[in-house]
Amino acid sequence: MRNDVKEILLSEEQLAEIVHKIGAQISEDYRGKNLLLVSVLKGSVVFMADLMRAIDIPCRVDFMSVSSYGSGVKTSGVVKIVKDLDIPLAGYDVLVVEDILDSGMTLSYILELLRSRGPRSIRLCALLDKPERRKVPVQADYVGATVPDEFLIGYGLDYDEKYRNLPFVGILKPEVYGG
Repeated sequence: MRNDVKEILLSEEQLAEIVHKIGAQISEDYRGKNLLLVSVLKGSVVFMADLMRAIDIPCRVDFMSVSSYGSGVKTSGVVKIVKDLDIPLAGYDVLVVEDILDSGMTLSYILELLRSRGPRSIRLCALLDKPERRKVPVQADYVGATVPDEFLIGYGLDYDEKYRNLPFVGILKPEVYGG
């Protein structure tokens, strides 16, 4: 797997620092609130696991899974809910936790859907932001790092369901995905 990595963009140590910083800010911002972390599977599972341990206030967690990519490298623009939330959102301060904010198409759909369910508030936390790829105006309230327009893998990010278990964020060699 590591032979397919062109370059390490964020090391394990850098990711730990980012997660700690975001967790501390969320803890401060949501103190006294009814925080519900919503992880968008599968990509955000690693970030979510680390982030929830970096938050030192009470919170609940839930998961949803959507599909918009299939096994390709570009979003299809069609969002399908594969697994919906288990917890009704009324009365919660929802924080959607995502691995990467790219085109914004999927997250725009998710945020609009969740807003319609009546949470007290809804915000977005993205480990990575790739603003060059934005197609719809979505902005994260918490961002770990702004990244270049490269194909990223590791720390939950995948190509065709592989590489998620790498402990860093790296750039995938273009010859691997035909780029």
